Amino acid sequence: MNIQVAPTVSADALPRVPSQVDVLIVGLGPVGAVMANLLGRHGVKTLVIDKAAEIFKAPRAIALDNEALRILQLAGLAEDAFDTIAIPFVRMRCPIVGDFARINTLGTIDGFPKQVTFYQPQLETVLRGMLTGMPAVTVSLETELSGFTETDNGVIAHLRSGTRTFDIRTRYLVGADGAGSIVRQLIGEQFNGKTYAEDWLVVDAQRDPPGIDHIEFLCDHKRPVPHMIAPGNRERWEFMLRKGERREEVEREENVRKLLGQWDASGQMSLERKAVYRFHARVARQFSKGSVFLIGDAAHITPPFVGQGLVAGLRDAANLSWKLAWAVQGHAGASILKTYDQERRPHAIAMINLAKFMGKLIMPRNAFSAFLNHGLMRMVRHLPFIGDFFEELEIKPQNRFKSGLFRKSGAKTKLEAGALIPQGWVRARDGRIALSDEALGSGFALVGFGCDPVAKLDPETARRLAGLNVRSIQIAYRGQRLGLTANDTYEDLEGRFLPGIAKAGMVAVIRPDRIIMHSGPADDVTRIVTECLDLLQMPVRANAELA
Repeated sequence: MNIQVAPTVSADALPRVPSQVDVLIVGLGPVGAVMANLLGRHGVKTLVIDKAAEIFKAPRAIALDNEALRILQLAGLAEDAFDTIAIPFVRMRCPIVGDFARINTLGTIDGFPKQVTFYQPQLETVLRGMLTGMPAVTVSLETELSGFTETDNGVIAHLRSGTRTFDIRTRYLVGADGAGSIVRQLIGEQFNGKTYAEDWLVVDAQRDPPGIDHIEFLCDHKRPVPHMIAPGNRERWEFMLRKGERREEVEREENVRKLLGQWDASGQMSLERKAVYRFHARVARQFSKGSVFLIGDAAHITPPFVGQGLVAGLRDAANLSWKLAWAVQGHAGASILKTYDQERRPHAIAMINLAKFMGKLIMPRNAFSAFLNHGLMRMVRHLPFIGDFFEELEIKPQNRFKSGLFRKSGAKTKLEAGALIPQGWVRARDGRIALSDEALGSGFALVGFGCDPVAKLDPETARRLAGLNVRSIQIAYRGQRLGLTANDTYEDLEGRFLPGIAKAGMVAVIRPDRIIMHSGPADDVTRIVTECLDLLQMPVRANAELA
């Protein structure tokens, strides 16, 4: 796919930059771009700045999972908008004990492949191009944040572009400016964790056809090497540097070719990038302070051993964007923003801990450690349940909150509040087939499973929902006659919902980020909806207007 970088607002067009916005995003990497797209879809007046003039052309992040692809869908990205390669499995092998672990990534979850690789510059180009069609969003490149002043209603951001300086008033400031985040430094937030002592040489190369169709980790205590395929006939290797090896030497092309000799004896591969990195495992003590929020690498850095670095940042954007939108637009009290840190930080930490565990498997300290740990993993993989726990990705922490902006029903149900609602293929009354997130819309949704969700809703509460543009839909069994209600009705084509997670006669309130907020019997729909509105802490003025 040949995609040109879409035109955006540059420093030479500063008169177009608004003097006041609802949200200022610092950083237009993939996380900042997704955040801007999500806010733009909610109609939030947004300015996003980046100190660079262009997209960084070298590939960096390379892996996405089904959850990340679903968030990109939420941001308006079509499935074929950028190139991906579905990964069938991840293999881990050791020169001493052989193959000792295999993770099955074949198949789909929520309508998307479990694991894909991609080309980051292409994804960023597509995301920036989408922003050009959003009236609510302005992009200003070659512009950086030098500081800010807190006010009663937000912050005054001090910006610099070349030799010019200017101020922007904003209700909220979002730092999406990476591991060296100036926003995080300005709020004095700690960035706790560890920096790995080892340096790694990352090499991206191209050859046709590629020599691998999956991801594998050569867990050699002498020199560990992850190796994977990527779109555009690309392959990536990551070589851990040995003690005494220096960056300047290993980056020389002849030495890179020597390292690649095991896979490219003829030396014909085209080298696209070679760079030395040091990996980190760090997390901010808090993801927000007052009117300032941190997302992506500004809030947490995950070692690359489980491919969750960018994915974690996309989860941040999905969680925070709608909360900012509802607070800005007066649909909810600003107190809901406190739940961003409450919901996201524990899961980000869990992912970092998983990456650190995988790092110990990939980087054994010596031959004895490799023999012991890898040998044990090889034996365990053949045990019932325990082997499946690793092979079927059950070891991966679920994006399920222990506390936050939701309400537990107390009843035993698969409609678990604080967890993502599954996604499946549904058919509308007009015969159109789509993924269920499209049926839910971009805001809140009240879903009836095998029932009309508003049939027993009292009139006053129904008016409040209408004023908030909450979408009411019914999901029916496959084969059930459609058009049973005046609301949108969708046929569950896979049984993903009925009987998958719900019994007929249940209702659920779904947040814009697809988190189940509350659920219960349709007879209790008024109570369920009212309790959700109470959680949002609707301002009195807004309540009066909606009533």
